[in-house]
Amino acid sequence: MRLVTLNYNGGDLTIDCVARLRATQWPRDRLRVVLIDNASTDGVADTVAAQWPDVEVIRSATNLGFAGGMNLGLASLEQVEHVALVNNDVLVTPGWLAPLAAALDGDPGIGAASPKILFSTRFVEIELESPTSRRGRGDRRDLGIRVSGARVDGRDVMEHTQLVDGFWGPEPSPDPDPRAPAQWTRRRALLRVPVERGTAATSIELRLHGDSPRRATARAGEATVSLDVGASPAWHPVPASDPAVEVLNSAGVMVTADGFGADRGYLEVDTGQFDEPTDVFGWSGATVLLAARYLADVGMFDERLFLYYEDFELSWRGHQRGWRTRYVPESVVRHIHSATIGEHSAMARYQNERNRLLVLARHGSPGTAARAAGRSLLVTASYARRDVVSRMLRGQRPRATIVEDRVRAFGGYVGGLPSMLRSRRRDRR
Repeated sequence: MRLVTLNYNGGDLTIDCVARLRATQWPRDRLRVVLIDNASTDGVADTVAAQWPDVEVIRSATNLGFAGGMNLGLASLEQVEHVALVNNDVLVTPGWLAPLAAALDGDPGIGAASPKILFSTRFVEIELESPTSRRGRGDRRDLGIRVSGARVDGRDVMEHTQLVDGFWGPEPSPDPDPRAPAQWTRRRALLRVPVERGTAATSIELRLHGDSPRRATARAGEATVSLDVGASPAWHPVPASDPAVEVLNSAGVMVTADGFGADRGYLEVDTGQFDEPTDVFGWSGATVLLAARYLADVGMFDERLFLYYEDFELSWRGHQRGWRTRYVPESVVRHIHSATIGEHSAMARYQNERNRLLVLARHGSPGTAARAAGRSLLVTASYARRDVVSRMLRGQRPRATIVEDRVRAFGGYVGGLPSMLRSRRRDRR
């Protein structure tokens, strides 16, 4: 059994991950933990090598991304039966591995076993309600209040706050690479603020403002407070007494109607609705156990994708070749979502948009792929109207960050399309 994790300046997060993998309940003489270091500068590879000589450390001289880095850990599988891939921001418990291995051993047609993946923290749900106003001059949105920060007991948690429903989406920020960009609400919105497991929050605050002063309300469970939101950002206390909930990150991977990959149950409160094992379309690279026979037939990650969608592409490739993926909810892990790159970083926007189009070009129908490319251009035009044209009409300086990232991503898609279409033809043969 080989357990592989990847480090790119993950620091203590990676060290904790390696420690947890070493504590996995499995015969010691049959367990090999492998750390791939992607040209990091944090010294983690040296620390792990010195602290745990039984861990194999593989160093890359350059950053190969998730795809290339993990491929180093998937090499030379002649004496290996199963390989687990575990993100360095995933928290495993000692018993996480056995249910996945049992699924692979119990059916030779299963090539991948996927656990239930929960977010690492619990969350307090807060409903916001506010009057709306419309700016006009190219911006036709009905805007409520702008959420630009979240604190729990004085600690900044905005990066991991979930803006679940009723928000208009991220907007460009003066910060060149915001980890958690502010968003405007509609009339009603739902967000979730993370609280540490085993603790109860004594105070929750949101940083809010509107285009003009307005009275809003915040509700958590039975508790409701009125908020006098001004035109300048200010901190407002909101209810913290509602029982915190567990939230799903992934219960396996599915294909959406428009041909993209999506985590089953993403952002749903976990009430046991995904507690039955079942076959699913694919698996998440956050944590998965792969059979060596599956990899020998399907191949390894497509390194052209570098980061994001590389797991979905390999899942789709396996699906096309008749392999099954089994969702195994008896195995539960917890994920600190996007801890390394940041969900809203420029790199994440570029890689996600480029790669989802490339993967669809390789595996989807030509019509579906063409429609997706067209929609991508229309969405970019919509961002341009909001962030460039509308701001200029209102006498404000344009903020074209998102537009520029999307244009670069589409250019990357166009540049990578011929190579991906050649792979499509090889797949068909």
